[in-house]
Amino acid sequence: DYKATVVRVSDAEVGAAIVTALRGLDAASVVLPDGLPAEWADAVLDGGLAVHRDDPELSHAELNVIDAVVTTSAVAMADSGTIALDHGPGQGRRALTLLPDRHICVVRADQVVSDVPEGIARLAPALRARRPVTWLSGGSATSDIELSRVEGVHGPRRLWVILVDA
Repeated sequence: DYKATVVRVSDAEVGAAIVTALRGLDAASVVLPDGLPAEWADAVLDGGLAVHRDDPELSHAELNVIDAVVTTSAVAMADSGTIALDHGPGQGRRALTLLPDRHICVVRADQVVSDVPEGIARLAPALRARRPVTWLSGGSATSDIELSRVEGVHGPRRLWVILVDA
């Protein structure tokens, strides 16, 4: 229902899967936050994409013209299809995950829990530390009072999830 693309790969295939996702989303430029494995960044660079880093911090105007962001995740909740970011290593600051139109999110299989209460339990350390938590369930959308769905209103319009098997 959320029109997200989900692919399963092995750990060794993540870099190639990121490049495939970027190409599949017609992205020419990408922001890579600190904390991503160097092999993933190398794969993106070898794929010929324009890579941006957030050090010094990119302005909102700069982020608005970057096609995509690649992040890791904190937890994924199977029953709702929701991924949560606690903005730890590899996840960047909130603006990185809300301004580019495309988001590629890497989720390890051991981060998938069955439901929201389990997900919140995993997020407890970040919540206690008062870090922001961003919830993703696909491309952004909203409905008006007549329940007419409008997509791409806020946040990324397209979500591509790379699920990494153990």
